[in-house]
Amino acid sequence: MNIGVMGAGAVGCFFGGLLARAGHAVTLVGRPALVEAVRAHGLRLQMKDGFDGQIVIGAAPGPEALADADLVLFCVKSADTEATGRAMLPHLKPGAVVLAMQNGVDNAERLAAVLGRPVVPVVVYVATDMAGPAHVRHHGRGDLILGTGPDSGRVAELLRTANIPATVSAGVTAALWDKLIINCAYNAMSAVAQVTYGTMVTVPEVRAVMADVVAEAVAVARARDITVGDDILDRVMALAAAMPNQYSSTAQDLARRKRSEIDYLNGHIVRQGAGLGIPTPANRALLALVKLLEAKAALAV
Repeated sequence: MNIGVMGAGAVGCFFGGLLARAGHAVTLVGRPALVEAVRAHGLRLQMKDGFDGQIVIGAAPGPEALADADLVLFCVKSADTEATGRAMLPHLKPGAVVLAMQNGVDNAERLAAVLGRPVVPVVVYVATDMAGPAHVRHHGRGDLILGTGPDSGRVAELLRTANIPATVSAGVTAALWDKLIINCAYNAMSAVAQVTYGTMVTVPEVRAVMADVVAEAVAVARARDITVGDDILDRVMALAAAMPNQYSSTAQDLARRKRSEIDYLNGHIVRQGAGLGIPTPANRALLALVKLLEAKAALAV
């Protein structure tokens, strides 16, 4: 299958690399430095299971490279959803399947509005980072939950043949909210302190703030009739044991002086809470701290 990856960061490069390793024709659409490195040396895929090799894969700087894609993995930052969707719209094949593989809970809906076609929401569970312009490192997991749609079953099977665990679920909205709540608990504090998940949870005061963040997010979700399990706090805390050496994506963004997705994580809870009349002071404080660091980085440029 011809597959395009729109937004070749750590997530896009990881899943694109696995699909290319399985024999699919994959093109990464990303920044010039990545394109140059991939064209010169291929993509280095360094897996937690010990695999470490160069993958032959395509790379291009613009969305016109998606013209032949039967499947598009849409992996851009949440703030860029609409603008990137408008840029790639003229280049999409009529029957191309688009997967929204992003943080946040409303990207598929926003992208579908721009494209004027269905978009499959996907919950992504993976720990990765970029060690260089074309060097992706895998630290854990790598499984996907796809929303239902006419092509979802076929795409999930294709992903599984590339050793990507993938399931289709009618409960994808609840799963997206579960991941949002987990991100709200970890991302901002990992970013503010530039520490790993394992280090975070060794501090009792941090665990108490995480519990407050989760309680606020759960209150917002349930007020919107989103199902959240009573064990959500236990599952949040268990992530640190599963990924003790992981830095959040927000921490990685701030370390590189890039704009983060905080408006679509804790910021989403704050906005939804305001509309519902639900106080969200812990989420608001973390939102403010990350925005302050972003402002500081902008002044230093």
